[in-house]
Amino acid sequence: MSLSVLDAPASQPCCPTGVTPEPSSRGPSAGRVALLLAGALVAWIAAYAAAHPLSRWLTFGLLGLAEGSHLGESVAFFLYDVPKVLLLLTLIVFLVGIVRSFFTAERTRAILVGKRESVGNVVAALLGVVTPFCSCSAIPLFLGFVEVGVPLGVTFSFLVSAPMVNEVALVLLLGLFGWKVAALYLVTGLTIAILAGFVLGRMKLERHVEPWVYESMKGEARFEKEHLGFTGRVERGLQAVREVVGKVWPWVVAGIAVGAGIHGYVPEGLLASFMGKSAWWSVPAAVALGVPMYSNAAGIIPVVEALLGKGAALGTVLAFMMAVIGLSLPEIVILRKVLRPPLILAFVGVVASGILLVGWLFNAVL
Repeated sequence: MSLSVLDAPASQPCCPTGVTPEPSSRGPSAGRVALLLAGALVAWIAAYAAAHPLSRWLTFGLLGLAEGSHLGESVAFFLYDVPKVLLLLTLIVFLVGIVRSFFTAERTRAILVGKRESVGNVVAALLGVVTPFCSCSAIPLFLGFVEVGVPLGVTFSFLVSAPMVNEVALVLLLGLFGWKVAALYLVTGLTIAILAGFVLGRMKLERHVEPWVYESMKGEARFEKEHLGFTGRVERGLQAVREVVGKVWPWVVAGIAVGAGIHGYVPEGLLASFMGKSAWWSVPAAVALGVPMYSNAAGIIPVVEALLGKGAALGTVLAFMMAVIGLSLPEIVILRKVLRPPLILAFVGVVASGILLVGWLFNAVL
């Protein structure tokens, strides 16, 4: 499905913060757009329902692989998860693109200005879930927050929450594992973000922000307003699908390939011995393994699915996923442009400690 908005810009950066003009009156009407969306939803439901039986037929019927064999189970897992995850990802990114049209970076900063630090930590963490954020926007967002007087601790609550409590991961977890696991991920991620920002704010580390950041705080911040109607917001959702799914699908396929290998070839119980509840060191090992990895939520979820299916403990796997998403090495490297090493080390240490506690806690109680 395509939707042409005559006055929309041809391309925008991965985390757009500019103003998108109201679609031209010559574009498709809101009624026609709604009908197209309804037809697309019906097609999506049909494709999602057909994914599992089609994968079984392709693997064991067309290809003739033996059911129960290592290769057969790996191929079936791969052929089922690729369309399933990509379909879920497309729907999620489209809906989130629409939601994000209400929460631009400028509007987020405006909401946080003037909040008490404790209240600001909570608000910032919640806004981090729905506000556009990626590694490439770490510096401009940080600068924008500091420029308008948002406290450093509140800024860190946002910077932790935005990548860690990833809305794509949240809805994929909901679709794959149910609401309990998704809620667990949401609550623990927000808790880490809120507490990390609060602790970092109490440490008074402003002196470890690069001096040029404060020198750039000149003049009053200007917040631009967006004027988007229904059609414009749908266009924003479709633009998000083109940009996000178009960029991450290779990572999704790669993650599913890894998951398929684990699913088909790793013996039952082997992972449980290394990533199970009884091995206390499995949680720090999972975090240490996750930090240097470069992946995104969509790419890591299939690996999480396979690990849990082979007996790995939920707390250990959750810690691994949060380390990959919330403490990615590229983001840390980019933040070095605005933060000195002591502040970066404090940031990584506080967030990693929160992830470790989450992993140990849920391995102990679940």
